[in-house]
Amino acid sequence: MASTPYSACSDEELLALFRQGTREAFGALVRRYEGELYGYLRRYTGDRELADDVFQNTFLQVYTKAQQFEPGRPVRPWLYAIATNQAIDAMRRDGRHRAARLQTESDEAEDDFPQLMTLLESPGPGPLDAVQGEERKQLVRETVDSLPDFLKQVVILAYYQGLKYKDIADILKIPVGTVKSRLHTALCRLQEAWSEMPALRD
Repeated sequence: MASTPYSACSDEELLALFRQGTREAFGALVRRYEGELYGYLRRYTGDRELADDVFQNTFLQVYTKAQQFEPGRPVRPWLYAIATNQAIDAMRRDGRHRAARLQTESDEAEDDFPQLMTLLESPGPGPLDAVQGEERKQLVRETVDSLPDFLKQVVILAYYQGLKYKDIADILKIPVGTVKSRLHTALCRLQEAWSEMPALRD
């Protein structure tokens, strides 16, 4: 039996093959996303073991719900939506999720959200000038972690995972305008947090 070159298959082709009964295609999809999706879950949950559990549960859901997937849709946002929902449920069970409902923000934000680090690390004096290397990365992680969940979600998906606004909107089931609004609000909060840190002021 000739083997399928799975590395050359798109996500959609892999899922279609699995839906047709090719189990190896499912394994190829898991391997393709194990670094990227686990990294997202690690950042989102802040816990290595919890992220590992959520990753396993995510693909268990993919395995059991593959036949419910709508052909013609992109697979990546679907995977992230499952992973995000699994993470939220796991954090609630683990007692780490603040039981606050997501707020409704204005959908009328016009400005695109600039690349987070491009804006924060622009040339010239700025709040991160005194912070170098790992210290800078740690500061960014801690500040992002301090954001409310509904803001942290969009920052991680947009900046760390590099997803497009439309994909983030599909994952979180919110309008694109709300994605932009939340990212704008998150950036403002991050800048405020850094400006209040004595160690970063001249």
